[in-house]
Amino acid sequence: MKPPPFAYARAGSLEEALDLLAEGSEDVKALAGGQSLVPALSFRLVRPSHLVDIDGIAGLDEIRESDGRLSIGALARHAALARLERAGSWGALAAAARAIGHDAIRVRGTLGGSLAHADPAAELPVVALALDAELLLASRGGRRTVAAADFFLGPFTTALAPGELLVETTFAAPPAGARTAFCEFATRTGDFALACVCVGVGPGWARIAVGGVGATPVRAPQAEALLAASGADAVEEAAATAGRELEVYGDRTANEGRRRDLVRTLTRRALAEALGSA
Repeated sequence: MKPPPFAYARAGSLEEALDLLAEGSEDVKALAGGQSLVPALSFRLVRPSHLVDIDGIAGLDEIRESDGRLSIGALARHAALARLERAGSWGALAAAARAIGHDAIRVRGTLGGSLAHADPAAELPVVALALDAELLLASRGGRRTVAAADFFLGPFTTALAPGELLVETTFAAPPAGARTAFCEFATRTGDFALACVCVGVGPGWARIAVGGVGATPVRAPQAEALLAASGADAVEEAAATAGRELEVYGDRTANEGRRRDLVRTLTRRALAEALGSA
């Protein structure tokens, strides 16, 4: 299929992009790597009046670490994230990036695009939620920071307001000695995950976030409390609790029971990996 007609502009700077977004209607869309938006346009699932191409804006692809916090520009490619340290604090982020689609998608796709698209089965929103990410949103009227827990509102729906652009995501510094891991299950390599889990484990600290089982990524607070209190001794109980406590939907690809089984199994595997690298 062919996309519907739209006006197109390529921004040369962040300021120009924000001006173009502000001048457009509520139907204006920002185009980064295009790995989600272009197929949606072709199937006419979205019909923007304007596209603002931000792919050429310098500096929006930077990745930097300061005081243990990791800040990543919106145009950082999945392939760049996949090259981050595979063990330690950011192991889950690298593993999640490696799990996205295929090489061609990872070379073009961006962190900002994935978070703003908010696909319920996407990997990176789960990591953002688990690792207490803060998202910097910019508009012609100023800037504001939104926690990942408040950013994902529903399937393909976020807290981005008309005229706003996600420009940077900062991941909070985990405690000293903490390790993170990510696991997912897809029917075939490169397919969307039927379920995915991001975990973090450290002294008195635990994070478990799950994607692919509901409208948005979700945390498993009861399982986290067990793990934070007992560490490696609570892996089996925490995994079982995560499989029980979450609201899980079923569909033609996997019923509710199968998804709960996947949550338990993936949580157990991710925790074993995180604890094994500690």
